[in-house]
Amino acid sequence: MIALVDMNAFFASVEQGDHPEWQALPVAITNGVVGSTIITCSYEARAWGVKTGMRLKQARQLCPGLIQAPARPERYAEVSTNIMHALTDITPDIEVFSVDEAFLDLTGCQNLWDSAFDVGMMIKTCVNEASGVLCSVGISGDKTTSKYAAKLRKPDGLTVIPPWDAEKKLSEVPVKELCGINHGIGNFLAERGVFVCGDMKKIPVSVLGQRFGNPGRRIWLMAQGKDPEPLALSVPEPKSIGHGKVIPLNTKDRKTVELFYQHMSEKVAARLRKHQLSSQHFYIALYTEKGWLKDTLKTAIASCDGAEIYALCKTFLSRYWKNEIGCFQVQVTATRPLPAKGQMDFLMQTDSKKEAVNAAMDKINQRYGEFCIAPAPLLNRSSMPNVIAPAWKPTGHRQTIEKTGGRE
Repeated sequence: MIALVDMNAFFASVEQGDHPEWQALPVAITNGVVGSTIITCSYEARAWGVKTGMRLKQARQLCPGLIQAPARPERYAEVSTNIMHALTDITPDIEVFSVDEAFLDLTGCQNLWDSAFDVGMMIKTCVNEASGVLCSVGISGDKTTSKYAAKLRKPDGLTVIPPWDAEKKLSEVPVKELCGINHGIGNFLAERGVFVCGDMKKIPVSVLGQRFGNPGRRIWLMAQGKDPEPLALSVPEPKSIGHGKVIPLNTKDRKTVELFYQHMSEKVAARLRKHQLSSQHFYIALYTEKGWLKDTLKTAIASCDGAEIYALCKTFLSRYWKNEIGCFQVQVTATRPLPAKGQMDFLMQTDSKKEAVNAAMDKINQRYGEFCIAPAPLLNRSSMPNVIAPAWKPTGHRQTIEKTGGRE
């Protein structure tokens, strides 16, 4: 018995809960006060045709009374963390799928509850008491079917699909509606006559297995309500740690681009140090009007120091970018991170003074807020807030946003 809990219009619901005067009114969340694109919106706004990704100007034309709410990622992370902790009263077996979704494995505690419907109602009550927001719940025998079930009665819905009914329920559902089947896989299936889940049996599992490996075999079973994927109850070791940021449109000023790179370099370095990691390889990218410029550069030895990462960024800019080309986004990612206390090159010496300064800076920032102490140029950094990545988790290295006592 697997349940999928999906918080309804989560960011907007949190804002409406914190601002009672916004209840039952159209609310749109943007990335800061200057944000021009809608991150998400309330169901009242959606009734006017407002959608995620829409420009605020266009949304106001559709809905003149639209309320703009600058995103508060630390608040959303706080509420999400409260919800995930509260759900452990239902079952300890939880996979935090995203900031507003979680899978619950209820298999081992079915005898504690009267029925799947009763458990679903208990989950909804638990979420509401922990956060004040509403959620939709889907329950079935596997992850894919339960996630599909949760979408059927939004908002504030509850749908139970017994495992023995899953294949029949999914038979007329377009395969592209299932989680994990993107346009590429969907087109591959369409070329072979598979448009709805019921068509999947027209092709042997080996066709998907040869093209996509084990994920392809899983997709073949997913369409039949037999997703074999277990819940991921722990966060795996990181394969990369990175941060990116959208910068002012068509930026051509080098100092502005460098400022954003310094901002991202310090964020990556702080996360590496927080989890006792370091890296020698850093993927650096810049999105321009001509597409992505990108490369992977190396430090002399493995590092978790923001200044050293920033130096690589400046080298990257000197090699690949001329300021007559407009820029839109920066990205800095530490690849292949390793434990910071691993084997060192005996010819290279670490800078103990720099390590002590970073440790003191981290301690202050963790207590008083991110970038309370930072390199002086970052005092004039972008006023746009952090963004919660889809892979956010309430614990571990994916806890990229957390409640702090200070500003962003």
